[in-house]
Parts: sequence; structure tokens; C-alpha cells
Amino acid sequence: MESYDVIVAGGGISGTLAAAASSMHGAKTVMLDRNAEENIGRKTNWGWVCGDAVAKSHLDFLGKELGISFSSPELDYKVDGVYAFSPDLKQKFLFEGEGYSLDRPKLARKLLKYAISNGAEYVPEFVVEGPMFEGGRVSGVFGRNSRNEQEKITAKLVIDATGIASMLRRKLPENEYIERDVSTDDIESTGRYIMDFEKDGDDDRYYDPRNALIHLNQVLAPGGYGWVFPKKGKRINVGVGVEKKSIELRNARLNMKDTLHTLIDGYIKWNPLIKKGEIVGEDSNGKGYWSVTVRRQFDSLVYPGYMGTGDSMAMPNPISAGGIGPAMVSGALAGRAAAEAIASGDTGLESIWRYNLRYNEAYGSKTAALEVFRTYLQSLNNDLINYGMAHFLTKEEAVDISYGRIPELTIASTFTKILSGIQNLTAFRNLIYVVGKMKRLNELYSKYPNEVSGFRQWKAAVSAEMHEVKERFKPNPI
Repeated sequence: MESYDVIVAGGGISGTLAAAASSMHGAKTVMLDRNAEENIGRKTNWGWVCGDAVAKSHLDFLGKELGISFSSPELDYKVDGVYAFSPDLKQKFLFEGEGYSLDRPKLARKLLKYAISNGAEYVPEFVVEGPMFEGGRVSGVFGRNSRNEQEKITAKLVIDATGIASMLRRKLPENEYIERDVSTDDIESTGRYIMDFEKDGDDDRYYDPRNALIHLNQVLAPGGYGWVFPKKGKRINVGVGVEKKSIELRNARLNMKDTLHTLIDGYIKWNPLIKKGEIVGEDSNGKGYWSVTVRRQFDSLVYPGYMGTGDSMAMPNPISAGGIGPAMVSGALAGRAAAEAIASGDTGLESIWRYNLRYNEAYGSKTAALEVFRTYLQSLNNDLINYGMAHFLTKEEAVDISYGRIPELTIASTFTKILSGIQNLTAFRNLIYVVGKMKRLNELYSKYPNEVSGFRQWKAAVSAEMHEVKERFKPNPI
């Protein structure tokens, strides 16, 4: 039974960066991944399933935090921004600024080399099956190695980067810090194709070679959205994300039997510019399906002997479901915090609590407010989304919300005079309520407890606010 300072379970984006940061800062670190080396970080048998998009700001963060830089081929294609379109395609809001479409397999291999070059030990084809415990804390992991033999590895700290279905997290004892399960109401089912395609005409509402596009449409993608992200050459990443209750309601009310798979195919057929599309075969990564959380990250990311990163801690953006950026931020911060705790000789809960504080400051403080807005958005049908994007918010206010900033809605009195119909009036009044709740949650997260002793009271306050919002707004796509 080998022993390390830090075990990183999972070789995805957050895992490889955690291993790199931990070893860079002096901790004896091993990273375990279930895949063979050439498939490092692969999520499923389909491949590295995601939208492949990341904001430039997250890459800049890694440059400052770890000194790593990126270029071609892992940065496949530069985009100026991400635009969200209303269902009638008459309104569009800037959703995110400058960024890149990634070549995920090549990015994964670059990050692995970076982790190894910084001193991390790497063990491929190791399936982590659960945590080990000693003295009321996580003391290591057990699983099966490449020879299918049972193996145990001990460490002073374990960093969980094994994703949404983490067996490490789910096998923790019931506790007040880490939630073991994620509600199905907070999960989007997603699917995407990477395609070579022939473009039939020019219309930047459907395909824009300079920008990534998001289509809000409760019929095409109930409870979520469709996306068309440009890639190098004549290639796109195209897909949809849907919410379980929303698709059930939509199917029942329209007397349809669509699944995620048929919705993707329907979304591609709906797009008049995509002609003669062909699935890309490179790295067996052309087509795939996955589940993504769309809630705030867990209220705490640490437990005695245990830290979590990326998807294992429900970190994807609650509105966009983008998980690459928060995975990068959390991986780098977790690895550094773990190494600092090792160096200090104190790996207790109070010592690793600094990771909670740093992630909250770098990314997490805005996500509860975004979860509130996502919950509200899923309660609107296409007509209300069309009207709201045309009249409820200015483009500047919409950008503020997408970044977790709270607009003042100073023109609210003007809107109430021009609204037509009780549905629109109710939806706007609900928006005012939502903005108030977003402000309240931002205030709570600005006071994230500096010490473990303040966590229980803070968590109760956050839970009460979120419960009120979710009781008020239920999915209503049609």
C-alpha cells in the first residue's frame, strides 16, 4: 500500500491541473485516471463530451496561477464572444466575451505532460471505487489497477476530480459539508456532434464564424438551449441541453415523444445553414452524450482529508452549463491549497478551508445568483422569453446578469406602463423578485465564512433563499 502527500483522483481538466499545482508547490502527488494514457481525461466511451468552449479570462487565470500558456493545436479556434438568441431570433444578447473553441483530446494530453513535468506521478487505467477512512477523515482511496487487482493508496489529502457521478463523494458519510447527491432538477442532459458541414447561405443567426451562438427555445431545447460553436475550417460543435421535467412537460403538451437524441437531430434540421453534415471520426470524439449540473457549486468543497474540484463539486455555470472554466480555476486552486496544507504540517479542515475562500473569490461567489436566474428562465415559455428579451432588460443589463452582476432595473417603472397582458406583467414582476433574490445571494456569498465555525448558519441562510425561489418557479416550457 503506497502512500503520498496528495492523491488526485481523475485525470480531466481539473484533475491534471490539481496534480500539476500540488506537485509544483512541493507535495508528493499521484494522479489516478481510469483511461489509458492516449485517452487521458476522456469522460465516456464516446469521448471528451462537451461544448469545448472556454473564455480567455480562464486561460489568463491559469497563466498567472501556474505559468502555463496555450496555443494551437489545443486552442482550435478563437471566437470574439458568445451570443444568446431569443426563440424568434429577433433579439440577441452578448453572453460571454472573447474565448476559444478547444481541441479537447489535445488539451488533455498537453495538461498531462504539464502535470508530469512538474513532478506528479501518473497512474493510468486505475478505476477509483471509493474512499478509505481513518480517524474520521478520508485517508486514501481503493480501486482496481490496470491488472484488475484490488489496490489501496493512502495520502494525507485526497482531491476528487472524478466528475458528476463521483464514487468518492457519494461514499462519504452523511455530513454537513459535502452533498453526496445532486437533484435531478439541477441536471441538464446534453448531447453534441462535432461535424464537418457545408454551409448553405449566410445568416449569422444560425452560424457565425466569429462568434459562438446559443439558441433559447423551449420547443427545440426545453429547459435548456441549443448551441452552434464554430471550429477550425468547416467544422462545428453543435448540440442541445435539456432539463428532465421540461422535456416531459413539453412532450405531454405537444403530444410528442422526443428524446435527447431526436432533439439534437431536430435542432440540426431546424438550422437552414447546416447542409450535408458529417460526424468527425478523429479520436472517436465526434458524437456523445453527458449530464451536466446547472446549480451553484456545493456550499463547501472540503471535508476532513478530502477536497473536490470541477464537475464532482457541481461547478459548471448554472446558466450556460459551461464547465471548463470553473474546472480550470478549481483545479489550480485546490492543488495549491493542498500543497500549502502539507507544507504547514496541518491538513485539518480549518487548514484546507482556504480553498473554499479562494474559489469563492475567483469564481464561485456569482453562481448562486446565476442559479436563481436559471430557475426563473426555465419557468418561461417562448412567448415570454421573446417579450422579455425585447422589453424587460437592456443589453447592458443582460450582460450584467450573465456575469453574475446585479442590474438596478432603473427603468422598471417605464416597463410597467408599456407591458401588455397579464402574463407579461406577471413575468416582469417575477423578474424584479428574481433580481432581488440574486442581490441577496450575492450579499451572502460576499460574507462566505472565513472559518468552519460560521458555516452552518451561513449554509442555512443560503438554503432558505434558494428553497423559496425553487418553490415559486417550476419548469413551464409550453
